[in-house]
Amino acid sequence: MAKSRIVTGQALEEDSRFDLSLRPRALADFIGQRSLKENLSIAIEAAKSRAEALDHILLYGPPGLGKTTLATIIANELGVGFRSTAGPAIQIKGDLTAILTNVERHEVMFFDEVHRLQPQLEEILYPALEDFQLDIIIGQGPSARSHTLTLQPFTFIGATTRIGLLSGPLRSRFGIVLRLDFYDQEDMEQVVKRSAKILEIPLDEGGAREIGARSRGTPRIANRLLRRVRDYAQVRADGRINTDVARESLDKLAVDAHGLDEMDRQLLLTIIGKYEGGPVGLNTIAASISEEADAIEEIYEPYLLQIGFLNRTPRGRVATPLAYKHLGREPSRESQKTLFQ
Repeated sequence: MAKSRIVTGQALEEDSRFDLSLRPRALADFIGQRSLKENLSIAIEAAKSRAEALDHILLYGPPGLGKTTLATIIANELGVGFRSTAGPAIQIKGDLTAILTNVERHEVMFFDEVHRLQPQLEEILYPALEDFQLDIIIGQGPSARSHTLTLQPFTFIGATTRIGLLSGPLRSRFGIVLRLDFYDQEDMEQVVKRSAKILEIPLDEGGAREIGARSRGTPRIANRLLRRVRDYAQVRADGRINTDVARESLDKLAVDAHGLDEMDRQLLLTIIGKYEGGPVGLNTIAASISEEADAIEEIYEPYLLQIGFLNRTPRGRVATPLAYKHLGREPSRESQKTLFQ
């Protein structure tokens, strides 16, 4: 259900047609994440000056913030090749072995959803990442023997939205661990302006501000909303996007001023209306709104927590005073006790 939402940070099929043209190719063109970019820039320059492979990198944070884009930028900045795969795509040891033995010198190997790699396959990665060696078993039964292959030094970049699901041994193999945070309003406006320029969409400051404010601090969502607003502007306006056009279009899409959609509001209203604002358990919420608990935890909650509409407590989830205010609700006496304890 969550993946079909217009404000999900997960990639949708419609995004693939535009992603490649909108992705920056150099670190200097990547908007936001200033501290991360500075650390990356230093590491890249140091690796280039030593003519060595860059340390393995773990990128983590909510979906849609640019982990894949950063991985391609790192390869571009290093001037090396780029290969990519994903945890769920690797099912047998032979697949992973084939990928690793074909990696070229100093190449970047990007592994999306690395937390979903099967445990038995992780064990193959450990010597490959630590010593650039691969242990393989030749033959079966009593005649089986172990053989060690030497790999070309390479840079492994893992990306995950669930760093807590990453095993300790695998996490320890990454020399550089970087978190991507939600973007602030100013950066989101810059993202919208840059994409509008590439797509040749007439857009003024007010239009960029309105779209940026409703994009949940996520560039992928901003680009998706920009395309929907462009369609509205072409049909209902003169093709230009200003404040009014952007606001009218996004209101019709049920994306409110904070970037919440119907599912976000349903989740908050369920906590407020059915459970007096909380605390209420994750599984109870999931059953009440007919959604998977993992989807709530991974897709809905991060942004609601970020903007202060939801709190996680040892006893469960609690809607905050900001959520009540945004939804035009007044806390009951019972919920006030919880809110202000």
